[in-house]
Amino acid sequence: MNTNKRTCVITGASRGIGRAITKELGQSGANVIVNYRSSESAAYDVAESIEENGGTAVPVQADVSDISQVKAMRDTVHGEFGSIDVLVNNAGITVDKTFTNMTEADWKQVIDVNLGGVFNCTKTFYEDIKKANEGRLINISSVIGKQGNYGQSNYAASKSGMLGFTRSIALELASSGSTANCVAPGYTRTDMVDDVPEDIQDKLRSKIPLNRFAEPEEIANVVRFLASEESSYMTGEVIDVNGAIDL
Repeated sequence: MNTNKRTCVITGASRGIGRAITKELGQSGANVIVNYRSSESAAYDVAESIEENGGTAVPVQADVSDISQVKAMRDTVHGEFGSIDVLVNNAGITVDKTFTNMTEADWKQVIDVNLGGVFNCTKTFYEDIKKANEGRLINISSVIGKQGNYGQSNYAASKSGMLGFTRSIALELASSGSTANCVAPGYTRTDMVDDVPEDIQDKLRSKIPLNRFAEPEEIANVVRFLASEESSYMTGEVIDVNGAIDL
């Protein structure tokens, strides 16, 4: 399932799941664009590790909530590689508060990055994906987008919105032979989860039939499949990677 020489843009690529996806695609032969907003040193570290293993990686700064920055990223990518083949919309943030305490700014910040960023990046790279030989749009949602979660109405709304967006775009891309799919991870061992108090982690694990959190690499493996030619007849799907927490 290699992605040899396919050009892939991964947003929010410097940390967590995005970092694992970037390394996995880079190691499978893709040219990877390591997008980051503020974690410059981490992004360059990812790129260097890929280059050291014979891959090709270019860090590019852009805040996905600002379409002008996304367009500037596209110009950089086109100058380096030409049109892209794969876009992985992974960038996301949380501002967790109960709805009573949530401000309009809290709501808007999360929606602008998590869902607005998906629009901005897809809009900017849409023609690339459409004209590519089996182009791929891969959106990283969350089990929270399907279940909801206490104190995360903004995050849940943004991740749920990605499901409908993905299925709609899949229909529009189908005539070109390109695909759009969504991955909905469950609780994954990232810095965000590691920062949760141990007793809360224990409670979360107890709800997961596999009794553990996902490793970022397990999400990345699914994304690699979706980015490859082997997934050519799969489109408009939401792939759950959650240890059966949503059954």
